[in-house]
Amino acid sequence: MTAFPADGYTVRWQTWDGQGDETVTLRWENEGWTALGEVTRERVSYVIRLSATWQIRQFLLFRDQDEPDLWLGTDGSGRWGEVNGVHRPDLDGCTDIDLHATPFTNTIPIRRLQLDSGDAAEITVALIDVDTLGVIPVRQRYEHLPTGAWRKVHAKTGAALDFKVDAYGLVHDEPNLFRRL
Repeated sequence: MTAFPADGYTVRWQTWDGQGDETVTLRWENEGWTALGEVTRERVSYVIRLSATWQIRQFLLFRDQDEPDLWLGTDGSGRWGEVNGVHRPDLDGCTDIDLHATPFTNTIPIRRLQLDSGDAAEITVALIDVDTLGVIPVRQRYEHLPTGAWRKVHAKTGAALDFKVDAYGLVHDEPNLFRRL
């Protein structure tokens, strides 16, 4: 995959129905990437801090306060906790997050896993509900299809989503969900 420009990169999506959009800005800071996302339909913003190898270090979700409504951090070894230091053993083993309000969170495992065409990997993600702030572990499978597209499969339900990415690993369109602007 192509490296992001050192001075940052901005990408935008619109919901398929045109009722909302999202802007994500990536910046290189403190030897890692920071993703700043603004999602209009759900009226949330988020910050994801990533290592240079695209491992999540911290996730903050803002809804209607100056302080984060949800703050999660990980030590990079799959141990998760909250802002007050409380360990979240239910999330242990999660390597990534999935925020359904954005296609951006698919980029994180795609860049981190670096799968060759035809390869696949099953991972556990922390699935975040922006309405309830609930977080649950979910098994997902990412497949790099021979066509160059990607497939994300929910391990329990078998629901699959096929999508294409650009040279940076950012989603172009997720049919019936998001389209790139």
